[in-house]
Amino acid sequence: MSSGIEEVPHLLLLLLLSPLVAAAFFYFFFVIWCFQYQRKKTGRRRRLPPGNMGWPFLGETIPYLKPHSAMTVGDFMKEHVSRYGKIYRSNLFGERTIISADAGLNRFILQNEGRLFECSYPRSIGGILGKWSMLVLVGDMHRDMRTISLNFMSNARLRTHLLPEVEKHTLLVLSSWNNNSLVYAQEEAKKFTFNFMAKHIMSMDPGRPETEKLKKEYITFMKGVVSPPFNLPGTAYRKALQSRSSILKFIERKMEERVESSNGDRRKVEDDDLLGWVLKHSDLSNEQILDLILSLLFAGHETSSVAIALAIYFLQASSQALHHLREEHFRIAKRKKERGDETALCWDDYKQMDFTQCVINETLRLGNVVRFVHRKAIKDIRFGDYEIPSGWKVLPVFTSVHLDPSLYEEPQRFDPWRWQKGIRGCSSSSSSSSGSCFMPFGGGPRLCAGSELAKLEMAVFLHHLTLNYRWELAEADEPFVFPFVDFPKRLPIKLQPPPPPPPTTTTTSYFT
Repeated sequence: MSSGIEEVPHLLLLLLLSPLVAAAFFYFFFVIWCFQYQRKKTGRRRRLPPGNMGWPFLGETIPYLKPHSAMTVGDFMKEHVSRYGKIYRSNLFGERTIISADAGLNRFILQNEGRLFECSYPRSIGGILGKWSMLVLVGDMHRDMRTISLNFMSNARLRTHLLPEVEKHTLLVLSSWNNNSLVYAQEEAKKFTFNFMAKHIMSMDPGRPETEKLKKEYITFMKGVVSPPFNLPGTAYRKALQSRSSILKFIERKMEERVESSNGDRRKVEDDDLLGWVLKHSDLSNEQILDLILSLLFAGHETSSVAIALAIYFLQASSQALHHLREEHFRIAKRKKERGDETALCWDDYKQMDFTQCVINETLRLGNVVRFVHRKAIKDIRFGDYEIPSGWKVLPVFTSVHLDPSLYEEPQRFDPWRWQKGIRGCSSSSSSSSGSCFMPFGGGPRLCAGSELAKLEMAVFLHHLTLNYRWELAEADEPFVFPFVDFPKRLPIKLQPPPPPPPTTTTTSYFT
């Protein structure tokens, strides 16, 4: 006859023999019950979008940032939209997040900046760009900084001052190219935009030792911006922080020289560049000016150079689009010659670049230089069938909208003519408003202050490029997301002499 203790299940025996284990056992199930109860209670109160929160803390950040072709949304977005729909939840960058591939929600988020949502970039971005950077500022301070930038890059200033400077720096780069030679187009585009921004911001001339030294520090700085934010010795992030310090000291010396040359009176500083304009026309502190200058150098250099490289890449693969573009610029050059005006481009010339604007729009749509932005809900918000809780991060993903086949016919195809057919390129059958399915520069109160300047840079560069060169890829390369758009091989192209102008058109090289 067996004893009673032998009939007790092993788990129960363990619990009876170990009160500590028993307490842990019941505590575990109590926590699970509380979690389930809270989830049911929350579900009755609000309906969150479907999704998967992934691993603790890391969530799904790593697969979300996995490199992929810039002309696609990437496997993560593709799989999640297919499984959950265009609006879903996840855990990204250590925060509970709503991801939107929906044109309507994206527009709703950007248009309600400051009322329902606010900018919310990871802390590491603020650490490297500065707490007064326009990218991370919110509220009145961001509005004031943006107003300063808009005033300096006004339409009048684009016409009278910036257009000649853009053309000058374009010709400086392109005139150094030789037929039948190889150049790295992305590096050349970066050289163009950096030299222009250095002149535009601080009146620094290209090629001079101080300009080259600043460029070297800036390259180190940029490598850290796109690297993991590990502030450890030897890391790209630590080196970037050191370069940031060097760049700010350089800008500060420039500020001190300007003020000293004006007998210590900021109001008497010459305002022919951005640094002088801010010193003279604003009440910003030195620290605020330093972060503003650095953030504008970052924004004006990096995004414009990538956009130009993308245009070069897309055009070499589309002979029809390139031919149509070249004809437009031959016509502009011909009209200038007939007027006896073979000098610099004027504003009227720029406004005649209709197909060029289509090429620019299509480049920005398909290449997606800015793929998403970081926002945070500051109130509980209802959108359609879903609720977005206060404090949750929200990511409007522009790429998913720009490559949405329900909005754009054959979205992976480079087709500048689509911008002549539909409403701002969107499918006429789309229920989305034209302003929500094309947002390469964001939207709402935080619409990129330099958007018109960026399009001017692209148009002028393409004008002189198509008149003076043909090009083809020297070896296979394509844009990838790392997490910013980049060409792994720096886009090597082989240059060739330009084709003869059309029979009814004559032109001459702008380099002679």
